[in-house]
Amino acid sequence: MKRLLYPAAYAESPYTLDYERLYERGFRGILFDIDNTLVPHGADTTPEADALLASVQRAGFKVLLLSDNGEARIARFMGNKALPYISNAGKPKPRSFRRAVKMLGLRKQEVLVIGDQLFTDILGANLAGLTGILVKYIGYYDAGDKGRRRALEEKILARYAKSRAAEQLGNITREEAKDVALR
Repeated sequence: MKRLLYPAAYAESPYTLDYERLYERGFRGILFDIDNTLVPHGADTTPEADALLASVQRAGFKVLLLSDNGEARIARFMGNKALPYISNAGKPKPRSFRRAVKMLGLRKQEVLVIGDQLFTDILGANLAGLTGILVKYIGYYDAGDKGRRRALEEKILARYAKSRAAEQLGNITREEAKDVALR
């Protein structure tokens, strides 16, 4: 079970990833989580998120938003962007992940999942046979607000950092981005 919670890679944020390098490695599609991955929980889109999504698409990636949020939340985030999405995804159940791959018209080995949670994004990616990249969640939690799930994630990530699984994708961050030590 522990291996199902391990991501193929861990990065500081989706904004530090080297998408050209990932494209060169054969990835053609990306399923992005929204809240605490691209923007803080419940926030509207930002110029940085818009620029990232446009840049990734210009690089040749097909993009789909995969969220447990409802349609209204996704529509608010998307604003004027025209992206395919799946709302109320029921992560980590693999059904929506597989549906997303089909919607993109790709094979599962060509699709990345980028999200901030081990128990939804990464577990779902692994159950569906996809490659999951965990990013540090956007947002700040004090000790009393962090929650049990985030505390458990930190323990799992500490083990992950010591395992060979942490080397699965190698260096996938831009050269100007510093490597992140798992916390």
